[in-house]
Amino acid sequence: MKNSMQAAVVERLGEPLTLREIEKPSPGPGEILVATEACGVCHTDLHAAKGDWPVKPRVPFVPGHEGIGRVAAVGANVTAVKEGDRVGVPWLYSACGHCEHCLSAWETVCAEAQFGGYTRNGGFAEYILADPNYVAHIPAGLTPTEAAPLICAGVTTYKGIKVTDARPGEWIAISGVGGLGHLGIQYAKAMGLHVCAVDVDDRKLAHATRLGADAVVNATHGNVVAEVKQATAGGAHGVLITAPSLGAFTQGVAMTRKRGTCVLVGIPPGEFPIPLFDVVANCITVRGSFVGTREDMAEALAFAADGRVKADVELQPLSAINHVFERLGRGDVPSRVVIDFARQP
Repeated sequence: MKNSMQAAVVERLGEPLTLREIEKPSPGPGEILVATEACGVCHTDLHAAKGDWPVKPRVPFVPGHEGIGRVAAVGANVTAVKEGDRVGVPWLYSACGHCEHCLSAWETVCAEAQFGGYTRNGGFAEYILADPNYVAHIPAGLTPTEAAPLICAGVTTYKGIKVTDARPGEWIAISGVGGLGHLGIQYAKAMGLHVCAVDVDDRKLAHATRLGADAVVNATHGNVVAEVKQATAGGAHGVLITAPSLGAFTQGVAMTRKRGTCVLVGIPPGEFPIPLFDVVANCITVRGSFVGTREDMAEALAFAADGRVKADVELQPLSAINHVFERLGRGDVPSRVVIDFARQP
């Protein structure tokens, strides 16, 4: 058996990834090895490769946190999965399991959490090491390429919608109709919400309408806040900001209804000024939401398994990863690119 594997590696932050052969990992006690079938490409991967965030990954590393594959080998004392199971290796690679956050099912904010494709090597490789206690269990009927975006973009938007506390029949505004937003629209409709989609691209807004959005607003035409407030009869009860734009964050707070909740899931570089008077006077909640827990993951995948949510995917080989990153950086990816390992030479 070959002891090496092909991977796309960040050798230096801010430079193109290097496609090369690296050592194939072996699972130790409490670990599993996953043979990668597909891996989605997320804007977070681009931020990681560029070193955009305050806590930077150590180079060299392999990005990718939407890896789907079959369990190829298990280490000692592994009981949660078995060889042949199809699993996903998500952003939340592992957590301590015993802190106050883990014990209250908020493991995503555990101080000892590890993150796939960031602090641990991820899915832009033919094999991935994983913690069997934190992998996603992929329902039968979902193909690897269908499931890949759901274990990050899907669970992130689903959790974000949940924590807006918007109830069925109320309005949610979703800012950004890309890889996350197009899934958020579908989750929101499945959860009984009215959706107002906001973007700067009329083509994406037309797609939002096809996905079930009740209203659409182009953020570059006229007064976007006024238009959203008019469409939602006074402002959205919940606002979900997926767009990697500081301007979208400011607009998002302004389009939130009195006593509503604006949830931030995109993480563009820079600082975001909050209009304190408006937030205080209108009793607005501004809340960060960081991916989702294992329970959220199971719920998000169940919506897709029932046919109520489906990611729009464009398949590419691993060899195209730098071109995909270029397109992602200039906003030229309509929904979600998925690296299909069956397309490898």
